[in-house]
Amino acid sequence: MPKNSPANLADWLTYLETLHPKTIELGLERVNAVKTALQLTPSFPVILVGGTNGKGSTCAYLEAMLAAAGYRVGLYTSPHLLRYNERVRIDHRVADDAALCTAFSAVETARGAVSLSYFEFGTLAAMWLFARAEVDVAVLEVGLGGRLDAVNVFDPECSIVTSVDIDHTEYLGDTREKIGFEKAGIFRAGRPAICGDDLPPQSLLQHAADIGADLCAIGVAFSPVPEASGWHYNGQHKFRDLPNPAMTGRYQFNNAACAIAALETLGERLPVTEAAIRHGLQTACAVGRFQILPGQPEVILDVAHNPHAAAALAVNLKARPSQGKTLVLMAMLADKDINGVVQAMHNEVDEWLVASLDVPRGATAQALHEVLRKAGINAPITCSDNVEDGWRLACERARENDRICVFGSFYTVAQMLQLTGR
Repeated sequence: MPKNSPANLADWLTYLETLHPKTIELGLERVNAVKTALQLTPSFPVILVGGTNGKGSTCAYLEAMLAAAGYRVGLYTSPHLLRYNERVRIDHRVADDAALCTAFSAVETARGAVSLSYFEFGTLAAMWLFARAEVDVAVLEVGLGGRLDAVNVFDPECSIVTSVDIDHTEYLGDTREKIGFEKAGIFRAGRPAICGDDLPPQSLLQHAADIGADLCAIGVAFSPVPEASGWHYNGQHKFRDLPNPAMTGRYQFNNAACAIAALETLGERLPVTEAAIRHGLQTACAVGRFQILPGQPEVILDVAHNPHAAAALAVNLKARPSQGKTLVLMAMLADKDINGVVQAMHNEVDEWLVASLDVPRGATAQALHEVLRKAGINAPITCSDNVEDGWRLACERARENDRICVFGSFYTVAQMLQLTGR
């Protein structure tokens, strides 16, 4: 324990940031040692959800469908937008400060001299709370990669990889094949392995085959079939005329289908009715995923921060045409593929507003402007010193029939939620 035990959640989080020399250090040895000390061997089934994009949405569908079926669900996601508490939910309620502090204290006592990263510490604390609450099932979102991510110390009944694309190359590799292998590391021998990528890398398919995982791939074992009104799901069961997912965007059909496919494989242990699936589709919510704010002009918030997610955002914008112009406010981290994001988005943008992101690793507006200039963007570009100034400028320039799309980072969306009071 620290000499002076943290008095509140804010102090605990500050303390956790100082514990480990690296913000991110992939590997399971340290976190597994503390898991053993905590005697964290869950009696409830665990579902692991990984992938480059779509993890948060898929977790939300699983939580909503399982809750609608009457199960007590533990959900662990990251990162948070406004409060750390968002990362840990039990029975649809975020963990309160007191519960998190108690869990952190338990992990701190158990770890002894073992050094844990911020994410590793939080993962163990979340599972300690789930065990204490005697949840029926835990849904854990992979933080980074899969094979060496902290959540992978827990043995899943089912694993999901939603998509595979280029991101976090310094940790996972610079090709889809390398990244696919890392993502597939959450699969288990003889257990369901759901893949929601339409064109999965061979490395993922090969790893599933090598370890004897029960691979269920989209387009092969299951598929969503969008229709003009509603959609169909074809898998072990056929569900006709399902309501469209509450979360907007064509890619949400894949995410929802992954959740349904996972639940089908767990049907003997966690039966879920079609009525619960329908209810979950209509109620699932993941903030910042093509989130449309009410009012005029229309405002869309999206955490898209890599080319794959930006391409999906562009498809959604095109499918929802504006009567006026599309103004984009972009603020990103400097170590992301900014050029790739710009290339994915530029056809759907009439005016660019770029803002400096005042966080560690944040890109300056000038750096974003330079990328746009080199990309040959002809649309108007304006720089702002911060997201708040960029938002104010966007509001001044947008007319009632225009729309404003704000994207580029979880940090960007978090600041927008604060500015708009959402």
